[in-house]
Amino acid sequence: MAIAADQPIRWGIISTGGIASAFTGDLARLPDAMAVAVGSRSQASADAFGDRFGIERRYPSYEELVQDPDVDAVYVATPHPGHHDAAMLAINAGKAVLVEKPFTINAGETRELIAAAQAGGTFLMEAMWTRFLPHVVAIREIIATGRLGEIRSVLADHGQWFPMDPDHRIYAPILGGGALLDLGIYPLSFASMIFGTPIKVTAVSDEAFTGVDAQTAVICQYTGGRQSVSFTTLETKTANQASINGIEARIEIDGVFYSPTSFSVIDRDGTVERHDVPHEGHGLRHQAAEVGRCLRAGLTESPVLTLAETLSIMETLDEIRSQIGLRYPSE
Repeated sequence: MAIAADQPIRWGIISTGGIASAFTGDLARLPDAMAVAVGSRSQASADAFGDRFGIERRYPSYEELVQDPDVDAVYVATPHPGHHDAAMLAINAGKAVLVEKPFTINAGETRELIAAAQAGGTFLMEAMWTRFLPHVVAIREIIATGRLGEIRSVLADHGQWFPMDPDHRIYAPILGGGALLDLGIYPLSFASMIFGTPIKVTAVSDEAFTGVDAQTAVICQYTGGRQSVSFTTLETKTANQASINGIEARIEIDGVFYSPTSFSVIDRDGTVERHDVPHEGHGLRHQAAEVGRCLRAGLTESPVLTLAETLSIMETLDEIRSQIGLRYPSE
């Protein structure tokens, strides 16, 4: 589905929770995109969301939302176990689809979505918004120059404190809760951006009181003796920093590394080069801009975050869950 350069991308929003609100609010900062429809499991929720963001079309089901002929792209923001079915509805309706991370609950579901999108020739992308932030784009550009020399390791952590509330979704097994899928995917995806698919994964974890993972540490090994260390927790607010370590120099990303922030390039002799990257708004709009760029170019996936890489990340998450014994009721 190619869209003319002068035509705005018209978005339909599936689900009305916090991340859907953040995305829709930030989307308003793009001059060539707009939210035109919202779908929820109830009319009241769709109406409230529509009132908040000035969206006229409000649907009490996802099925009705994806059938709207004036929607070009659909953003799937349901709880994790709902990603597969909601995205499949949109794919089957011929819509471009941006699916919140984690892309699905497991790699098997990811393969099904990819196969359906490729069979239908529809655009599909994981909503790993960090990949498209200005400071991360700048970091990739610096790496491409060879400034760091051979990169040997990547270190990243993502920890947030959550009260021990059995009703909170992050503690709910039925909603795909736990630190790994909600938080750990950020450092793991970041390592994937630098090194690709690991050849060996080693994970250790401790359970929360509901059986989901509370803290998980992962060492990934790659060809050539390269390594990444990813740590995630829902018990403490950590530094949320990341570093990319090369033989000639390293990049240290300020907290919070996965959100709009700044970074330093530090040479082996200790010379520091600061990169302060100005930014307004939340940052979720950049992934929407990438969807628009791809649609106008007639692409069915993003070269910045390919479907093959998304599948690889999901396979790594599956391996981690296998090692720490984390399964979900929906599987």
